Amino acid sequence: MTNFVVKTVANAAALAVAIWLLAGITLDDGSSMGRRTLTLILVALIFGVVNVIVKPVVKLLSLPLFIVTLGLFTLVVNALMLMLTSWLAKQFDLSFHVDNFWTAVVGALIISIVSWAVNMVLPDKN
Repeated sequence: MTNFVVKTVANAAALAVAIWLLAGITLDDGSSMGRRTLTLILVALIFGVVNVIVKPVVKLLSLPLFIVTLGLFTLVVNALMLMLTSWLAKQFDLSFHVDNFWTAVVGALIISIVSWAVNMVLPDKN
């Protein structure tokens, strides 16, 4: 349970940094800070579910591309997972949005770096 909370907090922090750095990733519908924080946590949960369920399937199906590109295709997969999260957030009426694929690529790179850094700092207990 603690590991789940740690990963959700890391995802929320990484998403917040991407939102802060990139104009093409937004999470503001004019609501209160508490509502935006709740929305960010819900989006982080969606992002976590997408990464646990969908990402392994996509990686398996695109294994030849990972091999040919020496792993650089990971950026494309991560961008697609971010765009899927944006689409799912819209379905749940959450105010998270990613404008386009290239914004998603840069956002996925930022999220990967920040998640790694936050996971290094936060405790990792099961």
